Amino acid sequence: MNDIEIAKSVKLNKIDDVAEKFGIVDEDLIPYGKYKAKVDSRLMKKLENKPNGKLILVTSINPTPLGEGKTTISIGLSDGLNRLGQKSILALREPSLGPVFGMKGGATGGGYAQVAPMDEINLHFTGDIHSITAANNLISAMIDNHLYFGNKLKFKKVIWKRCMDLNDRSLREIQVGLSGEKNVVPRNDGFDITVASEIMAILCLSNDLKDFERRVGNITIGFNEEDEPIKVSDLKVQGAVTALMKDAMNPNIVQTLEHNLAFIHGGPFANIAHGCNSVLATKMALKLGDYVVTESGFGADLGAEKFVDIKCRKSGLKPSAAVCVATLKALKYHGGLDVKECTSENIEALENGVENLLKHVDNIKNQYGINVVVAINKFASDTDKEIEFLSNKLREAGVELSLAEVWGKGSEGAVDLAEKVMKIAEKENIQFVYDTQDDIKTKIQKICTKIYGAEGVEYTEEAEKEIANIEKLGYKDYPVCIAKTQYSFSDDAKNLQCKEPFKIHVSEIILKTGAEFVVVKTGKIFTMPGLPRVPAAEDIYVDENNEIVGIF
Repeated sequence: MNDIEIAKSVKLNKIDDVAEKFGIVDEDLIPYGKYKAKVDSRLMKKLENKPNGKLILVTSINPTPLGEGKTTISIGLSDGLNRLGQKSILALREPSLGPVFGMKGGATGGGYAQVAPMDEINLHFTGDIHSITAANNLISAMIDNHLYFGNKLKFKKVIWKRCMDLNDRSLREIQVGLSGEKNVVPRNDGFDITVASEIMAILCLSNDLKDFERRVGNITIGFNEEDEPIKVSDLKVQGAVTALMKDAMNPNIVQTLEHNLAFIHGGPFANIAHGCNSVLATKMALKLGDYVVTESGFGADLGAEKFVDIKCRKSGLKPSAAVCVATLKALKYHGGLDVKECTSENIEALENGVENLLKHVDNIKNQYGINVVVAINKFASDTDKEIEFLSNKLREAGVELSLAEVWGKGSEGAVDLAEKVMKIAEKENIQFVYDTQDDIKTKIQKICTKIYGAEGVEYTEEAEKEIANIEKLGYKDYPVCIAKTQYSFSDDAKNLQCKEPFKIHVSEIILKTGAEFVVVKTGKIFTMPGLPRVPAAEDIYVDENNEIVGIF
């Protein structure tokens, strides 16, 4: 059976029954049908004196077209911990429609390690991302309305962009105000994908609605004729934006196919944003569970670094252990094989590709300071010889390997991984890659040299000016959020092995005073992705039984 058939074959429990099993009562639930709900964010106040469970971070090697199964492993691990008698809860990101209809596909796991209802989660879910789109574009409408009525704030430059939750490269750069009407001001504009909107970042980093409203008011939307920042609060729209986001602030819950609890809330991309689910959902889960399995986006060079240096730094969260996910096929791809060759035994390619995994493991252990287990998402094509080779390599690095078979076996296939995670999750620990007191260039330099292995950083003239201006405005202490390709440690998506010395090329710096970090765009990275030659949307349809088919 495929993922959809497996998901449809499992009878789900009512979400209130799942919630009750994990300590969430009816008065704190806001149902969205039988199988999904929101949890009132005010529950955190009731839980504030409860001790926290242990936080487990799941990350991976640099992703490949073969798919590593990071979300599948996360779900299987949480189910595996529950199978061992622990109360384990998932805290994951919401899928974006962009990759669902584009190349990556859905993000609800696979096989017998899924969260459900998978089709609803992958599409509109509870409407959070649509709320962000509306809130973002309300700010854009208010800006252009302000310009229409005389520009009292003296906008010289608008930096706020519109957004939509689809991949549409044609909208990266646009012109607005072309109707020819009197007082309508034409100007250059553009679209980001919604999950790259600062509103998404703020949702995921806010503690409550008041914190959210404060951050929204602080968003820099442009600069005046004296080059001073203009904020959302100058337009007096932060209250209306918060009203649009009131329901979205409440974390969402669903269930795994084994009827265990999963929070799915917030979904910034990791290659162009900070890549972590909401702080609120993670903290709530920690009050309700013995273990909370969470996930950062893409590889440990992107998602895990931002998890540590942005999410944990801002929230006080500290993981007790990490899991780095890989497949033998993906390691052989990083070792130079073509996609079609990766199912054949090839120790030489594996030896070349394992360097990618070892670099990520070293970063997790020695740069982020977190104990780590490597989870190999096992496939039928994996040979004993290859597994033994990899196990020996990891043993030399002081790291244990666990073969996970969660796709076909669910929690049963994650027992070994769960036991190894529990063994190393004895204490919370975290190290930051840079200090907040470092200047912006030093922060970028430390990430690029320590985490990516680059020999240095090069800046465009425009990026140099932007850094100088940000520091002049007093935002030197902000964390940096590097926008970079997910496929390589370098900023070149085709440079998989990074054997030759390389530099990171910074093209643009974007100040995010609401999210309270600085976005650093590198290489050929776009905050509005495009569709592939053959989009996944071509295979998605509704069948004769009114069931959605084709989401993978």
